[in-house]
Amino acid sequence: MLVVTWNVNSLRARLPRALEFLELHRPDVVCLQETKCAPEQFPVAELADAGYSAEHHSGGRWAGVALLARDGLSLTDPAFGLPGEPAADEARWVEASVSGLRVISTYVPNGRTLESPEFPRKLRFLEAAADRVAELKAGDATVLLSGDFNVAPADADVYDPEQFVESTHVTAEERSRLAAIGLVDAYRHLHPDTQQFTWWDYRGGNFHKGLGLRIDLALISESLVPRLAHVGIDRNFRKGQKPSDHAPLLIELRAE
Repeated sequence: MLVVTWNVNSLRARLPRALEFLELHRPDVVCLQETKCAPEQFPVAELADAGYSAEHHSGGRWAGVALLARDGLSLTDPAFGLPGEPAADEARWVEASVSGLRVISTYVPNGRTLESPEFPRKLRFLEAAADRVAELKAGDATVLLSGDFNVAPADADVYDPEQFVESTHVTAEERSRLAAIGLVDAYRHLHPDTQQFTWWDYRGGNFHKGLGLRIDLALISESLVPRLAHVGIDRNFRKGQKPSDHAPLLIELRAE
């Protein structure tokens, strides 16, 4: 099974690139973030023509998350929103069951600055995510939680840690709450010593300079670890015409 997570930074604006990606890789399941669609604008028909059904949690011009499944797979028992999240209208969490997995797409709040009221809201969101994962695990669910976490798990996931001192995305408060979710970082499990990034600022040619962060993650239940065959980042979709500022992360799972 091939699962992808990708912050597309506006699905309507990047739809040609998204359709190109689906045709090239033919993933089984896709977790999207920052779809930035009103509910009635979500491109259900275009995705269906490409061979994908969708469950989407759309909140308008900001945020928005979605799950896609290729034809032949079903997204069942969908749930929209994260119990306990501080701003339920922001459309940052969607989950559904597919092929024996509870798959979740999330877009964690940015946090802005350490002094911003958005920062404690980010921490509360991560705490709510840990609570929800614990609930799912207590029910014997096998969890694949992926998305844009807006947290670099370690200094190795930052191009220059000194540049981020006293900034969000790297604080002990964020990292401890991310770790408390209690799942395995699929990329880091297979690539313990490799520095790669998933996000690069549009400004200053940062992508070409290699100035990025690894903030798009796939966190998996321990029971999925033996099934990990490949985890990689498709940098080509950070290039070309009208790219997102994030690259897609691909997770390949062996059959049981």
